Amino acid sequence: MNRLLAANFSRLLKSKAFWVCCIYAFVYGIFMQVMNYLTTTASGEVPLIDNLFFSFSIFTGILLSAFVSLFLGTEYNDGTIRNKLVIGHTRASIYLSNLIVCTAAGMIMCAVNLAVSFAVGIPLMGSFDAISRLVFATCIGILIAVAAFASICTLISMLCQNRAVAAVINILLIFTMLFISIYIRAWLETPETISTQSVVMDENGVSSVTTEEVPNPMYLRGAKREVCEFINDFLPTGQTVQFTNMEAENIPILCGYSAIITAAVAGAGMTAFRKKDIK
Repeated sequence: MNRLLAANFSRLLKSKAFWVCCIYAFVYGIFMQVMNYLTTTASGEVPLIDNLFFSFSIFTGILLSAFVSLFLGTEYNDGTIRNKLVIGHTRASIYLSNLIVCTAAGMIMCAVNLAVSFAVGIPLMGSFDAISRLVFATCIGILIAVAAFASICTLISMLCQNRAVAAVINILLIFTMLFISIYIRAWLETPETISTQSVVMDENGVSSVTTEEVPNPMYLRGAKREVCEFINDFLPTGQTVQFTNMEAENIPILCGYSAIITAAVAGAGMTAFRKKDIK
């Protein structure tokens, strides 16, 4: 296992896809902090580093879907996995070592973005308005969500030997999950009541406009709302959407969901990989 990890980390440091993702995370961090400062000051508002500081989190799943597919797909194309089996490595150790390295790669990308965002944002806009405990918890939540993304993408990439097909499946899956999360969140944010205006004319022919708050038929209630809230919290894409503006109210529960996804998907992946016919 140690030799597998050493070899994989060595290959990771030589991976062009990994360094492209890290460069993107670096540039994105600088860009968002500078743009946040310029747009808020131009409008006469006080710039806050809190605004969209964690916006990179929404891209973690997308980056990992592409990176993991390319990184693990190379092992099939080069026959590396077959060679590892020939020299005596178990399928479980091969799968687990790949998952660990892919998870570490995703966390490094996030760490690069967070580090440059702190380095640029704090000198420009000062410290966070939010309490430090919330900032720290959000950082931890993003990193654990990365593990969930990595486990999902590793499952697809390890079971699909065609690198191009695995990449398409992973990217489409993450985008679908993201679309569902954004749609559900918009539904949950629908106001409970809406204002309606009506024109009333009295007996003297004088008209007046009255405003009344009425229940919003699009507002989710009861069991439907509970189900949507659960899906929004359970999906890692829903978690990252909440982390973007530090709006997550129950970060420990979100981390628990990500941990469950990571463990369950990793277990299913290792079980399926044991039975896979390696060509």
